[in-house]
Amino acid sequence: MSGGAIAALIAAGAFVLLVLLLAIPLMKLGRVLDETTLAIRKTHDGVAPLLEDAHGTLGSVNGQLVQVEEIAKNVNSMTSNAAAMTAVVSSTLGGPMIKAAAFSYGVRKTVQGRRDADAVKDARRRHRASRRGSKG
Repeated sequence: MSGGAIAALIAAGAFVLLVLLLAIPLMKLGRVLDETTLAIRKTHDGVAPLLEDAHGTLGSVNGQLVQVEEIAKNVNSMTSNAAAMTAVVSSTLGGPMIKAAAFSYGVRKTVQGRRDADAVKDARRRHRASRRGSKG
C-alpha cells in the first residue's frame, strides 16, 4: 500500500465518522419535526370546535343585541309619550293652577292688610283713650 492509499483510507474513515456524527443530530431533528407536525395537527383539530363555538356565541350575542335595540326603541317611544303627556297635563292644569295660586295670594294679602289696618285702628283708639284718661 502506498502513502496515497493510506491517506485516502484515513480520509474515507474520517468521512464515515463525520457522516455518523452528523446523522445522529439529523435523526433527532427528524423526530422533533415529526413531534411538531403531530402537535400542529392536534392543535388544528382542537381549534375547529373552538371556532365553531365562537361562531355560535357571536350569533347568540348578535341576537341579544337585536333584542336590546328593540328595548331601546321602546324606551325611546315611552319617553316621547311621557313627555307629550307631561306637556298635556301642564297645559291643561298649569293655567288654572297658576290662576288659583294668584287668587289665593291676593286673598291672603287682602285679609292680612285688613287685619293690619284693624290692629292700627285699635292701637290708635287705645292710645287716644289713654291720652284722654291722663288729661282728665
